[in-house]
Amino acid sequence: MAVKIRLRRMGAKKAPFYRIVVADSRYPRDGRFIEEIGYYDPTKKPTVVKVDADKAKQWIANGAQPTDTVRKLLKDNEII
Repeated sequence: MAVKIRLRRMGAKKAPFYRIVVADSRYPRDGRFIEEIGYYDPTKKPTVVKVDADKAKQWIANGAQPTDTVRKLLKDNEII
């Protein structure tokens, strides 16, 4: 089972809001997930990113691979 840390799109049309989730890579983007570890709101100025650092580090230590966008968000928040 390939586990990924990725964004799950929420919100209205043209007003995106993302949840950072841990999910099996075989499931769709907005489908089933294992755990929610934070959120990302690009519509606010400045953008709002809230991540549970302990859970993110634990999942990465257990082999979960963050997507490119999530990796950038985690680096910007000094989690990895």
